[in-house]
Amino acid sequence: MESLQWLRQTIESPSALQRQVMTTLALLLVFAALRFIALRTLERQVQDTKALYQWRKTITYVTAILAFLALGSIWFQGFTSISTFLGLLSAGLAVALQDPIVNLAGWLFIIFRRPFEVGDRVQIGEHRGDVIDVRIFQFSLMEVGNWVNADQSTGRVIHIPNGKVFRETQANYSKGFQYIWNEIPVLVTFESDWKKAKSILAETAQRHAEHLSRAAEIKLREAAKKLMILYTHLTPVVYTTVVDCGVLLTIRYLCEPRKRRGTTQEIWEDILEEFAKCDDIDFAYPTIRYYDNPIEGKPEARATKTPQQES
Repeated sequence: MESLQWLRQTIESPSALQRQVMTTLALLLVFAALRFIALRTLERQVQDTKALYQWRKTITYVTAILAFLALGSIWFQGFTSISTFLGLLSAGLAVALQDPIVNLAGWLFIIFRRPFEVGDRVQIGEHRGDVIDVRIFQFSLMEVGNWVNADQSTGRVIHIPNGKVFRETQANYSKGFQYIWNEIPVLVTFESDWKKAKSILAETAQRHAEHLSRAAEIKLREAAKKLMILYTHLTPVVYTTVVDCGVLLTIRYLCEPRKRRGTTQEIWEDILEEFAKCDDIDFAYPTIRYYDNPIEGKPEARATKTPQQES
């Protein structure tokens, strides 16, 4: 009976605190209902998964901010304006919550400056991966590399505080030029016909990467409008270098970041097939070999045998 009487009195003549609690609950229900209706409407209207994800995030953030401001005006009646309320609140939080504030600032930087977006492949400090989520205090990467070769996924999800964008070096594989240069070193012996081998490598690289060069020229012109990117040649090329155990021929070509391992495999398979047809080309590898210069050297570069050697 006493509880029913208290409830009746509360409903008939609520105190200031009770009115604030009731108004708070009502507002939370209203904002939750609005968010639910908006998300359900979007799910029926938007079919693109990426666009739906971005809209869902935007609605969540806008709803949370509006609810925060509305509740602040209810519980902090002494503040005459929202700007004063936010100013005093941020000053207090800056002292007590330095790291969350930095992460919040990093989130604003990511949202408005857009150094990367969901779906981009990036590197932040020592971590590399595809961005799969961006939240207020952290973003998530599907890790690539690490113990897995050629920038393929490890299957791990890494959660990185947003404040890292202010303290760590960032690299974006997907923004700007949108292509990366890949190199494949091929080592042949000194006795091999290295010119023929170089010609085979050049033809193989052209066959696999020439179409990317044409597409890259278009992307390069677009990127040059915003960034100082200067490339004079985008076509595949083969460089020649002499190392201690043979002639090193290095293929350099453009590829898409997520297809580096696949293109490397395709090019290597073609190289193995072509070299297998040539009797005058052989792969080099570290070996021990005795070289008799007076016999094997070039006629004009041979060392003169001493009488003791001749005997």
